[in-house]
Amino acid sequence: MKIALPLDEDRLSVCPVLARAPYFLFSAGGEESIEENPAAQAQGGAGMQAAQFLVDRGVTVLITPRCGENAAEVFKAAGMEIFKSANKAAADDLAAYMEGKLEALNHFHGGFHGIR
Repeated sequence: MKIALPLDEDRLSVCPVLARAPYFLFSAGGEESIEENPAAQAQGGAGMQAAQFLVDRGVTVLITPRCGENAAEVFKAAGMEIFKSANKAAADDLAAYMEGKLEALNHFHGGFHGIR
């Protein structure tokens, strides 16, 4: 199982915007790594680019405050589970997920299409 969360500039807090998050935290088998989000500065289509990046990294569980419809379709097609972030700190969301305390994210927005 590989878990991903969008991170803010401080690399500790969950970023409220998935596609434009500066970083992603990856957690698998007790090991964590942080990678820059290649879609963060995209001129357009950031949601789809971020989604493909996560799929290519083999993510099976995504924890995020919100997600656009197009990205959600990519995640669903890849069999990824999506959970709603409930904490400011990424470490707290990881712990909550492991304890079964996070709810599935079932509401997806239409996207911001270039609006930051």
